[in-house]
Amino acid sequence: MIALLDVCGGNLRSVQRALHHVGAQVEVTRDADIVRRADKLVVPGQGAFDMFMAGLTARGLGEALRDAIARGVPYLGICLGLQVLFDASDEGTHAGLGILAGRVDKIAPQGALKVPHMGWNRLERRREDPLLAGVADDAYAYFVHSYRAVPADPSIVVLEAEHAGPVTAAIRRDNLFACQFHPEKSQAVGLRILANFAELAGETGVAAAAR
Repeated sequence: MIALLDVCGGNLRSVQRALHHVGAQVEVTRDADIVRRADKLVVPGQGAFDMFMAGLTARGLGEALRDAIARGVPYLGICLGLQVLFDASDEGTHAGLGILAGRVDKIAPQGALKVPHMGWNRLERRREDPLLAGVADDAYAYFVHSYRAVPADPSIVVLEAEHAGPVTAAIRRDNLFACQFHPEKSQAVGLRILANFAELAGETGVAAAAR
């Protein structure tokens, strides 16, 4: 069973429909106990960093996510579901989950390149990953964001895009996979990633949640 977290994500139903489309069994939840028992976790999110973190804290979901991730439960984060894994964000004053070292910086407009970064952009593969099986090296995905993650450890970046500088498009560490783009809006590319996640066997390694 995949637990799909309902925090404040306007893309929640789109993600749910996309997961159902690839044959996944999904339970939409705000229950910390369900999160702790889930076989896999999907954390989507659109909106503001502080509001999202406040929603996690108010429902005890932050600690539940840390516990599940530390146990090796496969995690797929989308948009804010990527950004909150880091220590902090320029978007707000709340601390992030701190599972990954690094922060989230505001993208500065550059020439004709506007912010927010919105629309289709080419993905540049930095390393191979099972969740990218069947995704072409020059694939395009759909982005909507004004902030980008800057990991302290660049080796966790599996996909990059370019918009007023490099954009961390997806990261992977142990059982964590998270993407800045929206797979539920990225047509065949996004559905392939979601299908790969749904078919993924449970991780045996434990994420170094306390780095």
